[in-house]
Amino acid sequence: MKSTPDTSEQINRLKTAIDEADAVVIGAGAGMSAAAGLTYSGERFNKHFADFIAKYRFADMYSATFYPYNTLEEYWAYMSRHIYINRYAHPVGEPYSKLLEIMRGKDYFVITTNVDHQFQKVGFDKQRLFYTQGDYGLWQCSVPCHKQTYDNEAAVKQMLEKQSNLRIPSMLVPRCPKCGKPMSMNLRIDHTFVQDDGWHQAAKRYEDYLRQHMKGKVLYLELGVGGNTPVIIKYPFWQMTTANRDAIYACVNLGEAVCPREIQRQSVCIDQDAGEVLAELL
Repeated sequence: MKSTPDTSEQINRLKTAIDEADAVVIGAGAGMSAAAGLTYSGERFNKHFADFIAKYRFADMYSATFYPYNTLEEYWAYMSRHIYINRYAHPVGEPYSKLLEIMRGKDYFVITTNVDHQFQKVGFDKQRLFYTQGDYGLWQCSVPCHKQTYDNEAAVKQMLEKQSNLRIPSMLVPRCPKCGKPMSMNLRIDHTFVQDDGWHQAAKRYEDYLRQHMKGKVLYLELGVGGNTPVIIKYPFWQMTTANRDAIYACVNLGEAVCPREIQRQSVCIDQDAGEVLAELL
C-alpha cells in the first residue's frame, strides 16, 4: 500500500521522533503479530485446522480455544496444534525484525499483550520486555495450587505427534506435578492466571523504566493496539504523554489510529498496517 501524502508526513514525523527520543516505550498488540502473518482466521486457519473445522464448525483459531470440549483429550488435541502453529512453528515476522533494527542503539522497553513469543525469537533483550498476558509456551496449574509456570514445548510436540481422530492419548493430558489437577494455559483469560516470579520481575523492570523516564523526550510508540484491553497500553500511554509536555505519543494501527484531543499536538497517528510503516521507517 502506498502512503498518502498525509501519511507520508506522519511517518516522517515518527522517524524524527524516534531519532530524537531519549527513550522509547514500545507497546505492541495483536495488530503487530497480524502484520507478521500470525492471523487467526482465513487461509491460515483453513490450512492448519481443516479437520477441526469440519467436525466443530469453528470460525477462527481464537474462538476455538473457548469451545466446551467434551474431554480433555479433545481440548488438548486442538490446543497442542494451536500452540505449535502460533508459538513454535511460525517464523519471526518481518515487522519484528524491522522494529529491532530501528531500535538498535536506542534506549527502549517493550510491553506487549501478545503471547506468541515473537519479540524473544527475533532477539529483543528479555530484560527490556514485559509480556503481560502470558505466553503460549507456558503451562500452569488450573486451580492454581501454586504460583509457578512450566515450559511446554516437548509435551506439545509429543501431543501433536501422538494425536489421532482429534484426540490425544489420555496419558498425555498434562497434570499439575503438585496437586494432580489438569494444567491450563498461562494466559490471562480469568482470575486463575498465574503471575510467577518472572512475571513480577518483568513488571518491576517496566515500572522502574517508566519512573526513570517520566520527563524528557520520551516516545510512546504504540503498534497494532486495539480497543480490547486499553488499560494495559493505550490509556497509560495517553496519561504519561499528558503528564510530559516533551513526550510524543505515536499510534500505528490500521483502522484505529486515534488519540485524545488533549494530546493531539503531541501525537502521531498513522492509519496503516504496522508492518508497512516499519518498512517505510527503514
